[in-house]
Amino acid sequence: MSDTEAPTTRAPDAPHPLRWQALGLLGLAQLMLILDITVVAIALPDMGAELGLDRAALTWVVSGYALTFGSLILLGGRAADLFGPKQVVLAGLAVFTAASLAAGLATGAPLLLTARIAQGAGAAMLSPAALSVVVRLFDGEERNRALGIWSALGGGGAALGVLLGGLITAGPGWAWVFFVNVPVGLLVLVLLARILPRLARAATGSLDIPGAVLVAAATGALIYALIRVGDHGWLDLLTLALGAAAAVGYAAFALWQRRAAAPLMDLRLLGRRSVVGGVFVIAVTTALMVGAFFLGSFYLQNHQGHGALTTGVLFLPVALLTMVAAGAAGRVIGRLGARPLAVIGLCVTAAGFLVPVLVSGTAAMVIGLSVAAAGLGALFVVASATALTGVAPHEAGVTSGIVSTAHEFGASVGAAAVSSAAATSITLHTGAVTASGFDDAFLFATGTAAISVAVVLWLIPVKPDQPAR
Repeated sequence: MSDTEAPTTRAPDAPHPLRWQALGLLGLAQLMLILDITVVAIALPDMGAELGLDRAALTWVVSGYALTFGSLILLGGRAADLFGPKQVVLAGLAVFTAASLAAGLATGAPLLLTARIAQGAGAAMLSPAALSVVVRLFDGEERNRALGIWSALGGGGAALGVLLGGLITAGPGWAWVFFVNVPVGLLVLVLLARILPRLARAATGSLDIPGAVLVAAATGALIYALIRVGDHGWLDLLTLALGAAAAVGYAAFALWQRRAAAPLMDLRLLGRRSVVGGVFVIAVTTALMVGAFFLGSFYLQNHQGHGALTTGVLFLPVALLTMVAAGAAGRVIGRLGARPLAVIGLCVTAAGFLVPVLVSGTAAMVIGLSVAAAGLGALFVVASATALTGVAPHEAGVTSGIVSTAHEFGASVGAAAVSSAAATSITLHTGAVTASGFDDAFLFATGTAAISVAVVLWLIPVKPDQPAR
């Protein structure tokens, strides 16, 4: 038992007395990771002007973070299972906080891009490990409530980032979108070190480095391919080559996992309907959420002529309804069931996306996005609860990593898909901008939500799979 961490000293079935405080701190840490995507995106114009960054460098300020985050999440989840989620949470938060300080101090592209990659690495450790802690600290109806809070922070945080990005950039300046993480990160780090329990880690096993390299390379290639689609289209040769390389990498990873003495993940997890169903829902939900932000931001700024700060304020009801719906879903999912709630969430989302197609103008866009956000907020809870309810404690970290990887895939796919569908209306040039492309993109999103109803009825089981003990 020398390889097993001593758990907290309390009755085996007794809930941890500080579990809700731990959830609040972990949620705040996760909120920083989510905010760091949309907050930075709003600050890009000022950042580029002050540091003299060209379009390619600005693209990598966002993509470098997302690429590193998505590529290393599965490794971070497995590390949480092997070394203990508390240690990985604290290490990831420390790396993210230090990298945020470096990004704010950057005076040119090299340091800024290096810091963004380091932020992504810290986030890849922190996010799945934190979700693993949440899953293991709570049980039954309390777990559903906790996942509702967690999902509310994740879904609403992205919308809040648009508002905060505008406020910070217009106020103290772009560097503070990074500096603000430092005092928050340090405070959360100190408090988590004091109250977070030392949850038991896997008794045996080691980190599968070859498997980690294969899955990181494959995931990185696929996410980079999806990032390129927005600028180069789906049939670009390099994009297709990256997609093929990702497929080969995943195949090699699967073969290696079957022969590795201590595999990075148990491939049988992907044979459980509850895990696959949760992964599908999180990918679709994130794709639709990111697509909504992308389309709404361009429509309000380029087509309606609103500034970045005004656009951020208009997104506030979107953020609030996402959080309210996620919290409500966490309270009712135990009674209603994941499958009916998924169908309701997708139908509400589809209805919301139809509003700006049927009625033009700022008010219709905000109302439509807010209705859609309510459905999406509920879907975030469905995804987490479905995928994670049926896993054993020693599988919680790697399953959280799978869910988080699907989240990053969904974000990349959503941005790529809607940018292609709305190509005729998305322009950075001045002049009249037609709305036909926005209509096409929102109809595409409506159809995606509608088709997903049939998929979740097939994938999500009536009762979650039982964990393998």
